[in-house]
Amino acid sequence: MPSQSHRGRFVWHELLTTDTKAAEGFFTKVAGWTAKPFDQSYTLFMTGTRNRAGLMALPPEARNMGAPPHWESYVATPDVDETAKQAVALGGKVLKAPSDIPNVGRFAVLQDPQGATFAIFKGTGEMPVDDKPAIGDFSWHELATSDWKAALAFYKNLFGWQETDAMDMGPQGKYQMFGLDGKTMGGIYNAGPQQPGGKSWLAYIRVPDAKKTAATITKLGAKVINGPMEVPGGDLIAQGLDLQGIPFAVHSLKAAAASPPASKPAARKPAGKKKAAKKAAKKAKPAKRGAAKRRPATRKKAARRAPAKKSKRAGARKK
Repeated sequence: MPSQSHRGRFVWHELLTTDTKAAEGFFTKVAGWTAKPFDQSYTLFMTGTRNRAGLMALPPEARNMGAPPHWESYVATPDVDETAKQAVALGGKVLKAPSDIPNVGRFAVLQDPQGATFAIFKGTGEMPVDDKPAIGDFSWHELATSDWKAALAFYKNLFGWQETDAMDMGPQGKYQMFGLDGKTMGGIYNAGPQQPGGKSWLAYIRVPDAKKTAATITKLGAKVINGPMEVPGGDLIAQGLDLQGIPFAVHSLKAAAASPPASKPAARKPAGKKKAAKKAAKKAKPAKRGAAKRRPATRKKAARRAPAKKSKRAGARKK
């Protein structure tokens, strides 16, 4: 089960969609994941032997409540029932009451006071949490809301999140980042009226090159709605809508500068021939020095701000 140190960390992500077959084909190409059936109604997205996300059809009961197809982000908590009660006391709602997933864990789906949904989870076994997300993992979590100060206060009380850095976005206002133990996990900002997905969470998938991934998204018939662009620090991001119109995003790290080639060591002259070498040096014409300048390593233009109801098999990560 998640330890107290896992409280407030994002530990699982799940796509609830209207066309699981199309979504499987799309994200295996975009994120480089492989798909593995978990049961008849749930599929795992993987990189190697690591479970990265889940895929399932949007349940009828969620659709009847007005839930659109979306990505759901799961946050670890030591006690799902107590956290659900606390969320209500703080002005949130319980959309899916705490429930058990046999041999996996316990979860609930909540809504914050501004209307964004998320899930809470406690696994039956210890869950790996990467401080430095690898390719194929989720590297940033972003909340678009109507009142970022009130939303942050809600999550700080619920999960112990802390304010970290902040960025001025001009007319759009402040982009406030948050994290745990000094490690930034994402950002919160006030969304405009035309924000895709409305008040919602957006998780960023780490890819090798967001620019190339954006080209793949377009090639597959989906849309890139923002980027690829560089964000403070030099990383690249791109935001898109998949084939079913569900918002998602990708993120790649700043390209490392090319290292200069190691200089070739000067050849040593044989020890017993110093005089002959001096004579030869006098007769020899001085070698011309190459004037060609080395071309600086090119940097890819990148982008971005650091960096969406129900789950059936939410936390099916491997132990």
